Amino acid sequence: MNLTRRHFLQTTPLALLPAVSPAAESSESLIESIEKVVVKTPALPKGTWFHPRACMIGKRAFMTTQPIMGSDHFGHVHWTTSDDLGQTWSDFTPVPPLGWVPMADGNNEAVCDVTPEFHAKTGSVLALGHNVFYKNKGFYRDQPPRWPIYAVWKDGAWGPRRKLVWDDSRGSEIYSNNCGQRINLPDGDVLMSFTFGVKGQTRSVCGVRCSFDGDELRIKQTGNALTNTVGRGLLEPSLTQFGGRYYLTIRAEDRKGYVAVSDDGLNYEPQQPWTWDDGTPLMTNSTQQHWLTHSDALFLVYTRRDPTNEKVIRWRAPLWVAQVDPKTLRLIRATERVVLPLIGDGVNAADLVAFNGNFGICNASPGESWVTDGSWCPKTNTGELNLARVKWRKVNALVI
Repeated sequence: MNLTRRHFLQTTPLALLPAVSPAAESSESLIESIEKVVVKTPALPKGTWFHPRACMIGKRAFMTTQPIMGSDHFGHVHWTTSDDLGQTWSDFTPVPPLGWVPMADGNNEAVCDVTPEFHAKTGSVLALGHNVFYKNKGFYRDQPPRWPIYAVWKDGAWGPRRKLVWDDSRGSEIYSNNCGQRINLPDGDVLMSFTFGVKGQTRSVCGVRCSFDGDELRIKQTGNALTNTVGRGLLEPSLTQFGGRYYLTIRAEDRKGYVAVSDDGLNYEPQQPWTWDDGTPLMTNSTQQHWLTHSDALFLVYTRRDPTNEKVIRWRAPLWVAQVDPKTLRLIRATERVVLPLIGDGVNAADLVAFNGNFGICNASPGESWVTDGSWCPKTNTGELNLARVKWRKVNALVI
């Protein structure tokens, strides 16, 4: 990868986003400010850059992203790096094993939802996503069975495309970590979670523990199943660790998101819907949530219903953040603020509003974390690659 030709950032006029309530600006708030930055990206013949997610290799940022050309229609996965905390980025370069592969039936197998994570024990980056199939260059609903796909970057080179094998009939139609967050354990094992199911039935979620030797990822254990019978069930689980416990946040299709807690990352207590600290439900609509984890507090990043986005499909903008009470598993309303704002009119011209919600989170330095999101407006097939800098008032001891 050529690191001398640089892609520069454009800071938007909405650089410092205000807190939603005065309480969030109090001295007790760990979040000092949130700055929205637009990463200048290579031109595409069609669509925009999507699924941006980053990890850190020491002080170097390593990000994967890919073009989106239509609904669930993704191009080749690319990678880029930054050595100056995201101020500039190297050329976007295709990840050789994570492109389209022609199938015997004339269709193509692609890869999406890729999340890279540095694995310190092996000195490698594990880029994990899952497969998706295209017919006549477009997405089709009756997909063949789907599973996780990964590739490993080590010593400056990419390894082969691999399937994460799970010989369990419960995942005969689909099993996937989607774009979920995962945890590298001290012994090198990797904790994650699956959404899984069989054809014609709703999907469940479970914890998963894998071994990883810097080359191959293998499933060692799975935990109990969490279930929901509405729509497709439970989807896109994302994992974090805080205060010695493991937390899952889960997408669902009943206008709720869910949270579950575990002592070992495998066996979870029954999930409960996300609510505010007064017990009012968080109204969210079939969109992923992820964790923003500081050593002193736990935060959730999500989308939700708001008077400004009533006509936006699934309330997919803006992107919000709020602190989590780890004892009650509720969101503290006074801490809520905007991470990435809604651009446009979400009531009278909602079809021109770009969606947020396919995003990643990275602890970039002791004083700063990132939320990376590829916004996309389906009507115009345009968007931008956003990086929200979350500045902390106190050092995040999770970052070495």
